[in-house]
Amino acid sequence: MKNIKLKSFSLLLLLALGSCKKDFLQQSDPNSVAITNYFKTENDVLLAVNGCYSALRNTNTIGETSDLWTDQRSDDTGTNDSQSNSGEPFQFNNFSLVPGNSYLYAHWLAMYNVISDCNIILGNIDQATFSNANNKLIYKAETETIRALIYFHMVREFGAIPLVTVQPTTTDQITALTFRASEAAVYAQIVSDLKDAVSSPLPTTQATGTIGRLSLAAVNTLLGQVYLTMATTEDQTNRTANLNNALTYLTAAYNYKTFSSLSSIPYTDVFDVTKKSTCPELIWQIVYKQGDPIYSSVIAANNQASGETIDSQKPSSSVGDNVTHDLVNEYETGDPRMAFSIAYANAPSVKDWYVTKFRDVSSAAGVNGYGGNDWILMRYADVILMLAEVNMYLGNNSTAIQYVDMVRARSGMPSYEVSSQTAPYSTNFPTLKLAILHERRVELAFEHHRWFDLLRTFTTAELVSYFQAKSQANFGSAVLANFSTKDRYYPIPFKEYNLDPVKMYQNPGY
Repeated sequence: MKNIKLKSFSLLLLLALGSCKKDFLQQSDPNSVAITNYFKTENDVLLAVNGCYSALRNTNTIGETSDLWTDQRSDDTGTNDSQSNSGEPFQFNNFSLVPGNSYLYAHWLAMYNVISDCNIILGNIDQATFSNANNKLIYKAETETIRALIYFHMVREFGAIPLVTVQPTTTDQITALTFRASEAAVYAQIVSDLKDAVSSPLPTTQATGTIGRLSLAAVNTLLGQVYLTMATTEDQTNRTANLNNALTYLTAAYNYKTFSSLSSIPYTDVFDVTKKSTCPELIWQIVYKQGDPIYSSVIAANNQASGETIDSQKPSSSVGDNVTHDLVNEYETGDPRMAFSIAYANAPSVKDWYVTKFRDVSSAAGVNGYGGNDWILMRYADVILMLAEVNMYLGNNSTAIQYVDMVRARSGMPSYEVSSQTAPYSTNFPTLKLAILHERRVELAFEHHRWFDLLRTFTTAELVSYFQAKSQANFGSAVLANFSTKDRYYPIPFKEYNLDPVKMYQNPGY
């Protein structure tokens, strides 16, 4: 692919080009190849699909350092620094986000760039010649799943959003697509993409040499999660049908597992960089290359607090990744996941909890912190706890409890039945619903699930009550009183809203 530049633009960038001078638009890059002429061979398509996978690692999409849109929006982590970077990152966990926030805008653009890349592949894949017909179906399924994943993130974050599934070629086409499609329409597209992918010849699981690529286990996991989210957050007319669909696809994902029981896989193995290619709990991950200055993982080094050496050999002068005391207090006494996931930094400049879940102190990572951690998008403990959630909503509490106990047993914690008879467990988690939410919080901490779990568990009004009932003392500088009904969604970035204030209307409260 030497000297070839495959262009991709977000919806906004395409619109911006439409307003440029004609002579600028007619200029051409001598090293570029028109998209319509690029897709000729099977390998051309593979390289383009690989580019979509690579885009997922971006800080502004869903990679390891994308916690600003997820965990920092929740009650797990945040920053007490309201001054750095003009205070814009602090707006997320302070619930004071404004439409002009440049980080939010960068996130929007990056996500639509991935969608644009996927649309380009899907719109041109038929032009390429394939020696293996199955590979065409696999690359199509991978691309559809990545597009569905990005739209799934966006619809949960912003609500109604522009729905673009084609490669626009004219300004008129772009203008016609510049409107917020309903959440129902976005979810329908997500389901359509994933149903197509789930019937493809993708491999059933990741295997040696394919770590980081999609599998049927991953597609079923995502489709099950989508149906679960639709059942709990969308029109309740189809709630039972969506729950049963969630059960079907999550069960299919669970049945693809290659291990006998979750307890056979130590919790620490899931995050061990030496076992990331062999741990059978991992369903799908974004791959990072240990020791490489460009493609290595930075999360271990970034999380580490001043004076500490648990995460990385790279010395730190920062407070690391802050952990709220609200989360610290939620761990049950003796839960080994707490001891592995967080630690107290005793440096005078810190004196607080930080994240230790992602570690690489190897010589290969070295003092520069070029870590080998892969970013885990899906793993079986998540599937198991979603199966608990689905069964609970369907009224199958005994089955739901069995799934919860699978996760608790792996960590050496008492069964739900035993724990629910004791205080403070029964006081803090008086219902099975809250117990499942708790188990997800401590099991999946810092894996970018918490905010979406909260949105799925509570109505908007319940979520406001949930946050405002918490102790302000456990949240540092973030002001819990700021949380209101507006915080169910992010604001539409101002530059996007300003394209057409009627069709790109702002979310309430902003």
